[in-house]
Amino acid sequence: MFSRRLLLASLTASAMAVSMVAPAHAADKVIKVGTLKLIHGITPYFYDKFTPSGYKIEVVTFETPTDGKNAVVTKSVDFGTYGLAAATLGAAAGEPVVIIAPQCNGGIAIVVRKDGGVANFKALKDKRVGILPGSTQEAVFLDRLKAEGMTIKDVKSVRVSFSEMAGALERGDIDAYVGAEPGPSISVIKGVGKVLEYPYSTPTGAVNMVMTTHADTVKDQAELAKLFLEIHRKASEYAMANRPALIEMAGAKLGLPADVANLAADNVKLTWKIDDDWIQRSKYYGSLMLERKQIRKLPDYSRFIVTGLNPQS
Repeated sequence: MFSRRLLLASLTASAMAVSMVAPAHAADKVIKVGTLKLIHGITPYFYDKFTPSGYKIEVVTFETPTDGKNAVVTKSVDFGTYGLAAATLGAAAGEPVVIIAPQCNGGIAIVVRKDGGVANFKALKDKRVGILPGSTQEAVFLDRLKAEGMTIKDVKSVRVSFSEMAGALERGDIDAYVGAEPGPSISVIKGVGKVLEYPYSTPTGAVNMVMTTHADTVKDQAELAKLFLEIHRKASEYAMANRPALIEMAGAKLGLPADVANLAADNVKLTWKIDDDWIQRSKYYGSLMLERKQIRKLPDYSRFIVTGLNPQS
């Protein structure tokens, strides 16, 4: 009897211990982060490595920048990364989306068929060019057209999502595209396409993806935003300093072969710091969108780009 009582007491104590531990784990704060299915949107997959106890990262993927922006606006995610264009469109329309950090510079390329005879930018005239409307790539391409004395009417614009561009080029549906990695590297590795240029010669430079959140988060959860941005900083620096880890993650999360991921990584700079040069290029970008009537007015940059939460070193 004693042995049975001792066993029951032991089991009861164990059950109580489990019940005390389980709620603590269940109480972890889940931070939902939206990103695109692109190698330059890969940083969130490294967040777990730098997330403090009591928090858990949940990564949500989206097909287009607009989808990612809408998720932030509706608070379906706590933080979201996508192109500067989508963020600017939202803020200019009065939506409560704010930029709290850069996420990636680069990751853009103008790709043409390897056997298509297009040797320079002007040779894109009358070609079928895959473009995703409302994307940073579109805005940069329009600026390049202007620099060459051309307009969008000089090419045959075809709406194509980033994930479909390499396939569309391979099938012959388009002659060129203004793409996002890893699309350009897939085209090159397959021998179907070649990079006509990396379009970073405009005043926009290589500015591309940004990290955003809802305006309410900045106002009501500033400490959470600061904690998140420190995770973002550490993850960005780690991924940039560890190419093998970046390639492995691209394979695990995006299904990219190592050779494609390695080539794409050459065109990607994962980043986190807001500085004066980045702000100036972002504002120039907004002025282009206003000039092209993509937006009716500029965002209020004093609210749209939030610098006070960003790590300083």
